[in-house]
Amino acid sequence: MASTVSFSPANVQMLQARSGHGHAALGSCSAVPRAGPRLRSTAVRVSSEQEAAAAVRVPSGRTIEECEADAVAGRFPAPPPLVRPKAPEGTPEIRPLDMTKRPRRNRKSPALRAAFQETTISPANFVLPLFIHEGEDDAPIGAMPGCYRLGWRHGLLDEVYKARDVGVNSFVLFPKVPDALKTPTGDEAYNDNGLVPRTIRLLKDKFPDIVIYTDVALDPYSSDGHDGIVREDGVIMNDETVYQLCKQAVSQARAGADVVSPSDMMDGRVGALRAALDAEGFHDVSIMSYTAKYASSFYGPFREALDSNPRFGDKKTYQMNPANYREALIETAADEAEGADILLVKPGLPYLDVIRLLRDNSALPIAAYQVSGEYSMIKAGGALGMIDEQKVMMESLMCLRRAGTDIILTYFARQAAGVLCGMGSK
Repeated sequence: MASTVSFSPANVQMLQARSGHGHAALGSCSAVPRAGPRLRSTAVRVSSEQEAAAAVRVPSGRTIEECEADAVAGRFPAPPPLVRPKAPEGTPEIRPLDMTKRPRRNRKSPALRAAFQETTISPANFVLPLFIHEGEDDAPIGAMPGCYRLGWRHGLLDEVYKARDVGVNSFVLFPKVPDALKTPTGDEAYNDNGLVPRTIRLLKDKFPDIVIYTDVALDPYSSDGHDGIVREDGVIMNDETVYQLCKQAVSQARAGADVVSPSDMMDGRVGALRAALDAEGFHDVSIMSYTAKYASSFYGPFREALDSNPRFGDKKTYQMNPANYREALIETAADEAEGADILLVKPGLPYLDVIRLLRDNSALPIAAYQVSGEYSMIKAGGALGMIDEQKVMMESLMCLRRAGTDIILTYFARQAAGVLCGMGSK
């Protein structure tokens, strides 16, 4: 609300003399009357905002307008004396080191650290793995706190909705297939009305703009629990398995998958999948190859989630030896030549050197899978109070990005995205 201030000629002359610049001292007034014999008193309107500004005083006790008038006149206050903070008593007195470069200068304040941060991370870098099953209810996974086998009609949709709310828009599906549907040849893998194709169609109907990744492998559908067809002598058959995988990938693409992800580690499967997809007109469906998937001990909780442990033996004849590094280059060259669109390393954090190897030797996007064992260890350490779960979670994801990943498959996707969005980790 405006107020009225009266100015007489004497008042005007006094203010002009005080400022040394005539009307400059009356900057808060909408008009300044000229002194003259006929002027006795003139009312000037001053807004409440201007009146409030005039009343503000700087630490010296003077008004802002008084300080501005001095600045216009060239009268500036003396700068405060430089005071160096004192070191604690007992600190040795020495000559400063003769150094021209001191890297700590670029780390001395939050603003500088943010300006020079080399690696960034956002919810767009995350792919959230989702376990699905035929049931209506969500079933908790004991070895993976906070993770569930989601009912594909209800719990799944709720989880996707919550993830999208914090910026996660990419998802990869893993089915818990009923034992009655498992066979030695895994034929359920390419059933167009199976659990995964039905789920893809439902998700694309409800959330048409999300990116859906799928897993291409036989282990969830195999009565033997292996990623391929098992011969009677225990040998995993390569080419016959690839034939089945091609039918599986086409079925997933037909349902609406955006990216098919062969995790089986059979030789030649990327080229075969590319040819099969193209032959069916799915030229736009991408292939994310599990390029360097190691026979790791970090997969235990995942196998509980899908009940997909091998019935016998292990997976060392097709998954890579954890001791091998250069071998990843062989797999990289093969996958690139066969038409892979994305190269993935699994597990993630224990294999940062392999991630960097692929990053330095390929122009393709690099993905990493922060697997169930990595997730569960961080969760367990946090629950026991041995580590700060949220800080370790975020640091582990940043390390994967720093090593060279473009996307990270992680069960922390929704929790970490919530932290990045300022919504906490719940």
